Amino acid sequence: MQIEFPPLQNDTILRAARGEVTSHVPVWIMRQAGRYLPEYRALRATEEFFTVVRTPELATEITLQPIERFPLDAAIIFSDILVVPQAMGLEVQMIKGRGPVFPEPLAHPDDLKRLVEPDVKKELGYVYDALTLTRKTLNGRVPLIGFCGAPWTLMAYMIEGGGSKTFSKSKSWLFKYPKDSHSLLQAITDVLIDYVIAQVDSGAQLIQVFDSWAGLLSPRAFNEFALPYLKQIATALERERPEVPKTVFAKGAHYALESLSEAGYNVVGLDWTMDPRQARERVQGKVALQGNMDPCMLYAPPEAIRQEVKSILQQFGEGGYIANLGHGMHPDHDPEHARVFIESVHEFSQKEHMSL
Repeated sequence: MQIEFPPLQNDTILRAARGEVTSHVPVWIMRQAGRYLPEYRALRATEEFFTVVRTPELATEITLQPIERFPLDAAIIFSDILVVPQAMGLEVQMIKGRGPVFPEPLAHPDDLKRLVEPDVKKELGYVYDALTLTRKTLNGRVPLIGFCGAPWTLMAYMIEGGGSKTFSKSKSWLFKYPKDSHSLLQAITDVLIDYVIAQVDSGAQLIQVFDSWAGLLSPRAFNEFALPYLKQIATALERERPEVPKTVFAKGAHYALESLSEAGYNVVGLDWTMDPRQARERVQGKVALQGNMDPCMLYAPPEAIRQEVKSILQQFGEGGYIANLGHGMHPDHDPEHARVFIESVHEFSQKEHMSL
């Protein structure tokens, strides 16, 4: 049974994702709901991270915190990419000061037998409940973004056991055990396809795939172990839920812009090391672009932030553009500097349709 939701009042980001010229450049921020907000820290002072993620009412509250503060053009559901490895049978802990930790990561291909094929509607039902509750609570103010981690990025965490400077354990699998690596990547992809389709059915109006560790791979390794699985996710979404735009953000994968623009996504996200003008030339209008201000620019004085926003808007030009940072918010960012970024995007992009 299809869920009924309130009509959407601001669809700017959805139109921009489809390449249309809009009355202003839409803007949202990766990690816009999180540790830099005092209201988030107050809630987390009494609740463990994954408890919040698994409690729809709390996830909804956190998702809406930045929407209440700032004139953002989208909300993104408060969750975590590692709920999928959890659903596949691995334990994940969020350790203060360390981030995510897998007490028993995959050390050898024999460990693949420990993984399960989850019923995503059962194991990840709390994400869908949070999406539905959030979409209804938003009451049509802005679209709601759902997301997942990319297969390679999830594989890297599942083998490495957490963050790493080199990710040598997970990368070594690609070269020592290529067949088993493909088996694992396919298993993750199959779960992700079911996961994101159910997200759409539960209220997500745009899906973003985060390939956070794409930049660890050589072009050859990316083309073999990352790109085919990203394509599978896009193809399945286009086939099953064609009305929902799709964004891929492959951090650090400069070499892959052309490939990503032909992978079936509507939007390609850029990190802050990529040149917007060159990116426009390389993707040749096949996709919209998203990004890409350096998050550390938010430490600058407000007027410097405004001038950087003005410059970035000029570089991206008109149409098919969603403003964002080149990665996520930092825990010690000043929320008021995020406000300057958001409001400056609207102010400058509304002036004579980008005649800056």
